[in-house]
This record gives sequence, C-alpha cells and structure tokens, in this order.
Amino acid sequence: QVQVAESGGGLVQAGGSLRLSCAASGSLVSIKSMGWYRQAPGKQRELVALTGRTTGTNYTDSVKGRFTISRDAKNTVYLQMNSLRSEDTAVYYCKIVVWTPTGATIDYWGQGTQVSVSS
Repeated sequence: QVQVAESGGGLVQAGGSLRLSCAASGSLVSIKSMGWYRQAPGKQRELVALTGRTTGTNYTDSVKGRFTISRDAKNTVYLQMNSLRSEDTAVYYCKIVVWTPTGATIDYWGQGTQVSVSS
C-alpha cells in the first residue's frame, strides 16, 4: 500500500504564492509519475502539473510560467504556485502512479488540500 499526504493549502490574495507538498510513503518500489490535479466547484478534475522519468514534466497551459513542480529524493513532490489568480481556487490533489512487478500501474490519490485565492 501507498500513503499520500498533501499539505500547504490555504487562503491567499491574488498575486500571492503558496507551496504545496505531497509526501508518498509505503510500498514505493518504482514510481512512474507524481502529479498535481485540481477540481474547482462544478468543474471536472484537471491536470495541473506532472513529473516522471518517462512522462517528463508537463503543465496545463493556464499555469505555465507561474507554477513549478519539483520532486526530491525522498518521494516528496512540490508545487510552487506564484502569481495566483482567483481562477486557481480549487481543491488540489496529489496523484502518485506506481509500477507493479507485472508492469501494470496503480494510481494513489491524496485527500486533497484547499487553495483559495481572493481577488
């Protein structure tokens, strides 16, 4: 089993910054990718940023140049969010994709952290 724990959400004024953290622990034999998704009220969950050896680093267009995803050697992934806008308000979720010994993958999601940007 893999445990995923997010932290770092909160309330910030437009133009401000926040840093989200996501720590993965447990049976982490091989991680395929680590990423951040968000879901605003009444909208579908969307990919924000993703990083992995085979996937590379990808961002959704609306956050390019403002958000940066990074990962350390201890299986923690970060999302540095600068120049925040009201439209960035959402619950942010961390997703860890892990390889199984058979070559399949399993997705593990965190419980989400609220990011609210006031205009």
